Amino acid sequence: MTDAAKAEAEAEVKTWAQGQATPPTRVLIAADKFKGSLTAVEVAERVTAGLRRGWSGGADQLRIDALPVADGGDGTVDAAVAAGFERREARVTGPLGAPVTAAYALRDGTAVVEMAEASGLRHLPDGVFAPLTATTYGSGELLRAALDAGARTIVFGVGGSATTDGGAGMLSALGARFLRGDGTPVAPGGGPLGELATADLSGLDPRLAATELVLASDVDNPLTGPKGAAAVYGPQKGASEADVAALDSALTQYVRVLERTVGARAAEYAAAPGAGAAGGIGFGALLGLDAAFRPGIDVMLDVLGFAAALEGADLVITGEGSLDEQTLHGKAPAGVAAAARARGIDVVAVCGRLALSPAALGGAGIRRAYPLTDLEPDAARCIAEAGPLLERAAERLARDFLS
Repeated sequence: MTDAAKAEAEAEVKTWAQGQATPPTRVLIAADKFKGSLTAVEVAERVTAGLRRGWSGGADQLRIDALPVADGGDGTVDAAVAAGFERREARVTGPLGAPVTAAYALRDGTAVVEMAEASGLRHLPDGVFAPLTATTYGSGELLRAALDAGARTIVFGVGGSATTDGGAGMLSALGARFLRGDGTPVAPGGGPLGELATADLSGLDPRLAATELVLASDVDNPLTGPKGAAAVYGPQKGASEADVAALDSALTQYVRVLERTVGARAAEYAAAPGAGAAGGIGFGALLGLDAAFRPGIDVMLDVLGFAAALEGADLVITGEGSLDEQTLHGKAPAGVAAAARARGIDVVAVCGRLALSPAALGGAGIRRAYPLTDLEPDAARCIAEAGPLLERAAERLARDFLS
């Protein structure tokens, strides 16, 4: 943040403080993870510690509640567990075919399933990618485990995937069949879908028809084309230019075959917002599982009980690792700020890095952000020392907003 921007932000805080009859005494921390540094739970713990140190009143005069949040990507299951869901585990097929242990969350017949738990980049060895052959089969197995546990509503958070198979692996694990011209199954991954000749969805788990499935994602890309799953996100998963072209062509063939199977709605779903989420698993969920697409943060705020947590709050603290342009398009801090602003509650943010102007923050409903880089300009040290730095940032926030 530039010196001019800092001065502008500090002036905004002073103006805000002068208009307050009494300082806030009930704070709700609703922040996402700092990716690569701190989980959402750890962020809440560190912010709480810093606020306590910076608070000038009596210890019994300040109430701090924490509701770690997520937007459907990495950390979604952890956020649900922190909100009171039961953590369950299942042994499933990882993106490279080896077994992995994946978690989901369950409460009162509602499951929160995070596809990255089964098919995410986290399961790839460092520096190893498999853009053409990584499979979502394990995500289907994880959904089946949730059904076996009695879930009749499933929030399916997608993001952080290692895959670009259009959800074909997921659907196969749930009973669909994808065959080559000689009647043998296509190999796992997005690349082999170029050989797909026939598809049969009639064997899908019948319990799905009686299950409400919500596709939670902050991605609104279509399945194919220049803004599709392969073109936009393939390079992040190790895809070369040639791999991207091959994957997009294979996904196009996948849609053509499914059009012959289920009709024109296959092409309609392929073009729908969210179809390209997580390597196209959004398409598989929309078409094969009859999922309803909703912005991930909106779904998760409902599931986590954010509205009830806001009751009586004077100030909300949100945040994530990087507050930038992507934050404004469906990320957790923007969703938290919008919900709090609708209730007339002020919002401030903590973050590792800030790439938004005070005006952009204000437009999102965030009065001020406290980046760790204001305390430690070296990004590597910010990541390595995120916890202590975040406590210092929260202490400063307390002096500005709680005094």
